[in-house]
Parts: sequence; C-alpha cells; structure tokens
Amino acid sequence: MASEGFSHWLIVLVQTLTALFMLALVLAAVMVVAVWIGDRYQTGNAVLRNFPVIGHFRYGFLRLGEFFRQYLFASDREELPFNRAQRVWVYRAAKNADTTVGFGSTRDLSAEGVPFFVNAPFPALDGQHAPPRPVRIGPYAREPYDHTAFFNISAMSFGALSAPAVRALSHGAAKAGIWLDTGEGGLAPYHLEGGCDLVFEIGTAKYGVRTSDGRLDDDRLRAICAHAQVKMVSIKLGQGAKPGMGGLLPGAKVTPEIAGIRGIPVGEDSQSPNRHLDIANVPQLLDAIAHVREVGGKPTGFKAVLGNADWIGDLCDEVWRRGIESAPDFIIVDGSEGGTGAAPQTLMEGMGLPLHEALPALVDTLIAKGLRERIKVICSGKCITAYDVAWALSMGADFVNSARGFMLALGCIQSLQCNRNTCPTGITTQNPRLQRGLVVTDKAEKVYHYARNLMHEVGIIAHSCGVEDPRQLDRTHCRVVGDDGLSVPLVRLFPYPQPGSARPRGGEA
Repeated sequence: MASEGFSHWLIVLVQTLTALFMLALVLAAVMVVAVWIGDRYQTGNAVLRNFPVIGHFRYGFLRLGEFFRQYLFASDREELPFNRAQRVWVYRAAKNADTTVGFGSTRDLSAEGVPFFVNAPFPALDGQHAPPRPVRIGPYAREPYDHTAFFNISAMSFGALSAPAVRALSHGAAKAGIWLDTGEGGLAPYHLEGGCDLVFEIGTAKYGVRTSDGRLDDDRLRAICAHAQVKMVSIKLGQGAKPGMGGLLPGAKVTPEIAGIRGIPVGEDSQSPNRHLDIANVPQLLDAIAHVREVGGKPTGFKAVLGNADWIGDLCDEVWRRGIESAPDFIIVDGSEGGTGAAPQTLMEGMGLPLHEALPALVDTLIAKGLRERIKVICSGKCITAYDVAWALSMGADFVNSARGFMLALGCIQSLQCNRNTCPTGITTQNPRLQRGLVVTDKAEKVYHYARNLMHEVGIIAHSCGVEDPRQLDRTHCRVVGDDGLSVPLVRLFPYPQPGSARPRGGEA
C-alpha cells in the first residue's frame, strides 16, 4: 500500500512539473514574440530592427566582455587603468601576504617611460629599509602639522564612497599613521570614527561649510577645524579626472544623510560649480588661503590640475610681494590620470597635464622662485605601487596621495561602476544590500597593511639607493627608458633650476 501511495504522489509530481514546464515554455514563447515585435517595429536601433531578439545577445556579450577580458584574456601587464600585476600586488600587500615573486619579472623594462632606480654600490649594513622622518607643514599657522608618513589617502567624499568604506579607511589610516582626505563632500562622522588625522577639503560648492547661497560659512569652518583630528584644510580648485568641471554626485547616491552633511536636496544630482565663486585669480586665491588659515588655525593649501606652471610662477611672485607667510602651506598637484566617481570621458581622457609632467613643472617653479622649502608638495595620480611612489619622491614630492590604491585595498575589483550606484564590493554605492559585503574590521586591517607595506618597500628602494630617508631620493637616483630603449637619468630630462633664480627682485627674505 505504501508503495502504491508513493507511486501515486510521484505521478502527481511529474505531471505537475510537466505542466509547469509547459507553462514556462508558453510564457517564454509569448515573451520572445513580444520582444520580437517590439524590436522589429522600434526605430531607434538598427541592429535590433534587423535582427530582433538575437540582437540583444550583442549587448550581453559587450557587458560580459568587461569581465572576461579581465580574468581570461588580458595579460598581466596590458589592462587600464590598472593592470592585473598592479592590482595583485596591492591585494597581496593589503592582505599582508608575501609580495615576493619567483623566476623573473613580467614587467617590460625596455618599454618607453618605464622608471627604475640606481642602486648604490656599497649600501649601508644597518638593515634593509630607510624609515621616513617627520616633515612640518604650515609653520605660520596657529597649529602647524608635523607628519611622518609620505603615503596617504587622497580625497574621496562620503557620498562617492559608502559609509562602511569611509569607516574602514578611517580606522585603517589611524592604525597606519597616515592622513585621510575627506574629499569635497563635507566632514562625516565616519571620517572621525577611527581617530585618524584628517585633511578637510573645501570644494567649489563648499559642502559642509556653505551658506545658503554657496559662500563660505566661517562659523561652520571654525567648528570643523575645532576637531583635533582635522590637521589641514585643502581648497580644491580642480581634480585630474575633470579639470575645469565641478564634482558630480548622481542623485541616486544623495541619501538624506548625505544631503544633510552637504546641505543639498535629497535625491537630486549634486553638481559643484566649475570654480569657487570668490576665487577668480591668484590674488583672490591667496586671500582665500589666508582667510581660511586665520579662521581655522590649521595649515591651508590648495589642490589643482596644471595645464601649465605659469600661473604658479605668478602666485610665487605675489607671495613675495605680500610676504612669505602668505604662501600656501602646501600644493596638491593632481595628474590628469586621476580617477573619480563620475566625469565626462572627454575631460577624463583629454584635459590637463599628466603627473609625470605636472609634478616636475610645479617643483621646478617653486625651486626657481625660492619657495620650495616654504611650500610642501603633495601629488596624486595613479601612484599605487612602491616604485610609483618612489618615482614621485625622486621627482620632488614631499607626500604622495592615493585614492584608487586604497580602494583596491578595500576590495575594489575595477568593475568600472563607480558612477552607477551598483558597485559589487560595496565601496562606491549607497545601496545597503551591496554595502553589506564590506566588513569594516576586515577592510580596515587591509588599509593598514597596504599603507605600511608600501612605505616599507619604498624604504627598501631608498636604502638600496644609499639614502637614509625616502624623501632624500632625487632625480639622480631614478632613470627613465627613452624611445630608443635606453634609459637616461631623471635629472637629465628634468634638470634642477638654480634655487631662487626666478625670484622677483625686492622680495622679502
């Protein structure tokens, strides 16, 4: 009897599944017919009009191609913006895993533009790593800033980044002893949570310190600078991914919390002005720096993309006319290869000087104008590995900032969806379901390990070059491969100017 009952229920199950399968086939057929009709009689797409239904496979393959190329077809050294070899090094450094390699390098050391370093014939015997020494920023501010780490977290706003991402960066930065730049989106509680040093950025919309008409609110700025963690203030003139254009935060990312911090409407695209309303020339820039420094009491500088360095020379001349204390305490130069959450492709790919030209142009102008020691140089733009950072220090930077390097440390897989609110790793999305994948405690450790391991390896390069501090690297320690496959010293490509040779006559000592 039990056997007959089981057979009965098995027959019923098979009949039910068969009916459901037939129903699914009918529904699928109806859907195919509906899509066929829609494709055949629409007028906006020629491929779908000529090849209804099957034409959709083309777009699926285009989408899947982004992932298959990354994992199956592209070689270790050919992807952009970062190739697999670069990403894997960051991932391993962030996990505190072994970053050594065997057999031989896959890097083409004869390719034009490749930098490498000149080892000293008799390096010191005291270890294999040169540690950095502290540098003072803003000697004329009420609260100068002494900072040792030469590798820090570049500007990324809360809004462009998720709350868990900012929290992980804050905790990891505190443990690594590096600073975190807030980006132009205002100061969020998540920036403060980890206890790290902060650089507060004032963008062209003045989010977080703005009046209703977009002007600077001194009281709000004073309140932000009252936080002991806020060590410096950066006035953002522009960024490498979109020179001449203000920041853009898509409306899908403007949650009530983000809107409250920024002082903008919920759910609407947030487009910053192309420039500050009160800064239209060099004198006004110096006026703004002096005002912010006086109100906040913190070292103050600016971030810019260079089209040329002529206006930096004008700024230096104006500094000498006013007095050396009027100089910006630092300049952040962002190369045109910099990244962002959302920018027009035209600006991202075709505007501004890349870092390998902009950095020496800035440094040499400051040397020639006699202000190199007064104004500290910070650079950013695709510096995510030890030899990228060592190159920047050799070129003359005091500090190197990285944004996407730390995004990779957080788990970024370069899915190129930063502008869609669909980031699969929870880093650049405000979708709570996707944010769940980012575990703050785990990622904070990865941020810490990435920063410390990178700086340690730069110290190894410096020690091998025979210097006692990575900031002692200069253009004699690095060579760059030319178009003939032979390398030349950086100092030959970018000879140092005579210090003070272009300083205006009559300038103050």
